[in-house]
Amino acid sequence: MKRRLSFRIRDELVARIASGRIAPGSKLPPEPELAEEMGVSRATLREALRSLEEDGFVTRTSGAGTYATHRPRLRNNLDVNFGVTEAIRAAGMRPGTTQSAIHTQSASADEADVLDLSVGDAVVALERVRTADGRPVVFSRDVISATRLPATELAGMPLDGSLYEILERHGQPVAHGIVSVEPERADKVLAKRLGVKAGELLLFLRQIDYGAEGEPLLLSEEHHLAEAFEFNVVRRGPGRRSA
Repeated sequence: MKRRLSFRIRDELVARIASGRIAPGSKLPPEPELAEEMGVSRATLREALRSLEEDGFVTRTSGAGTYATHRPRLRNNLDVNFGVTEAIRAAGMRPGTTQSAIHTQSASADEADVLDLSVGDAVVALERVRTADGRPVVFSRDVISATRLPATELAGMPLDGSLYEILERHGQPVAHGIVSVEPERADKVLAKRLGVKAGELLLFLRQIDYGAEGEPLLLSEEHHLAEAFEFNVVRRGPGRRSA
């Protein structure tokens, strides 16, 4: 139980860092004060802070305290499932959104397979260019079944709104996601959207998000400027086992 609680505390602190409530480089409150604020024991808080340190969110120095790390590049821990806007804020930069478009269309064979639909079923696609301090850094395309979330609901949200938040409000919270990452070169269309030359190196992220019962909720395809992002993966173990 204590371990589960420490995970919840860790996630809360990650959210504060991602949202800017804890600014890059700032010092966190002393452990007794922070533990009391979050309603947990110091041992549970220390476990959460240790996990954050391992993942690069904070640095801890004996006698000096705990500090949120500076993130000059847009660092993104792939074991933490939060969106582009939060990653940009965590880097101490101003997130923005341009070239937003919403389409209702028929599901392709691939989209139907991923989202457990029939080919031709109605899906809603949200396309956006995400910016950091005004600079385009990501082109994203999110696809969801029109029966789960109608286009009118997406049309009413802010340009940089979170699909995760909307799904949660509709009683369909995302429980986990599975992402694949591969390099790609920008074609003419992507190059124009991101303001770079054709052939520029990008990172293509394809993620499927699932609900609590394992049902597929959302397909996301993101094209990131490779030189603007740094992705980290935490690899745990093997402990005492030999390699």
